Amino acid sequence: MGEKRKGYISWDEYFMGVARLSGMRSKDPNSQVGACIVSEDHKILSMGYNGFPKGCSDDEFPWAREGEPLEQKYLYVVHSELNAILNYRGGSLEGATLYVSLFPCNECAKAIIQSGIRTIVYDEDKYHDVPATIASRRMLDAAGVRYYQYQRTGRKIEFTV
Repeated sequence: MGEKRKGYISWDEYFMGVARLSGMRSKDPNSQVGACIVSEDHKILSMGYNGFPKGCSDDEFPWAREGEPLEQKYLYVVHSELNAILNYRGGSLEGATLYVSLFPCNECAKAIIQSGIRTIVYDEDKYHDVPATIASRRMLDAAGVRYYQYQRTGRKIEFTV
């Protein structure tokens, strides 16, 4: 009987890879954020990326980051975490883990807490000192939601589609 293969990717590498791949579906010219929700027994429950709600055309709604509020993307875009939560059709997310390429904002933190997700694994935290992210951490801490930063391995994963 042979030995199992060595060098296979870890669960964190796998699910963060799925989250980042999901983010590549985003039409946003500046931010491609992806999320993947996983059960306690390592099954993918849902995925999402940042974009406009169903029925709101990517060609008609604004992608701008500056200008008049109604001409900016911020009032219209659904974040990847919320999309992943709303995309789930299987019932409860109690005890699940969320893999996301960017630390969640305060609005997503509310949805994460309310949905029962217990752990967040995030990649980037570039808005660490922004009030929305500070508020997010305060709520997550108060609600007992565990979070930690993904530790990049430096492994390059390539495949052709």
